[in-house]
Amino acid sequence: MFFPIRDDQPSYSTPFVNYFIIGLNALVFIFELSVQKDGPDALNALVSRFGMVPRNFELALAGSAHYNLAAVGLTIFTSMFLHAGWQHIIGNMWILWIFGDNIEDYLGHFQYLLFYLLCGLAAGVTHILLNFGSTLPTVGASGAIAGVMGAYLLLYPRAKVLTWVAFIFFFWLPAWIWLGGWFLLQFYIGTTLAAAGHQASGGIAVWAHVGGFVMGLILIKLLPQRAIRQRYASW
Repeated sequence: MFFPIRDDQPSYSTPFVNYFIIGLNALVFIFELSVQKDGPDALNALVSRFGMVPRNFELALAGSAHYNLAAVGLTIFTSMFLHAGWQHIIGNMWILWIFGDNIEDYLGHFQYLLFYLLCGLAAGVTHILLNFGSTLPTVGASGAIAGVMGAYLLLYPRAKVLTWVAFIFFFWLPAWIWLGGWFLLQFYIGTTLAAAGHQASGGIAVWAHVGGFVMGLILIKLLPQRAIRQRYASW
């Protein structure tokens, strides 16, 4: 078990968008808890409606009268703000807290929001394409956060990540080892499951992680560094 505690890469601006995303996820999760008080069926109905279900996309593309493609497509984004439990949301938001501020610092606020949503979109599409026909709703921000991790890997490979290993030891690991190792693990799990004819590992959509991570690698090369940060860097 490798759990990141913090990184040593400084940022030079306040990550307002990162705070907003974390706060929005927290508010939605509180709403989920309130719905859960009405019983598991109420929460399941919420997740079924706003979670991402690959089978629904198949039906919408086939022209089903009960599934509108625009409405179904919107669930790629709504699913990014739903979580399956305390461990799920805390783990995701903690990773975003550690790595997201540096990417927002590099891109600027609006571009960071666009980057985050596009990474989430890529993660969702990847999951749908590789799980076509699945009726299992998918929720969570980890696909978009994987994009943040991919961008961080390219921008700050030599940054250090304080890592809690097996809940016993603490080590400073280079970011390229931590993030690269995480990506390779996701890819390995995904290909192993595919070879065995399975779709997900313990309910974890690993291919969404892979898709989001790769999109993060691509977008951070395409989107320009914000101008004000370039001026500071030239002094």
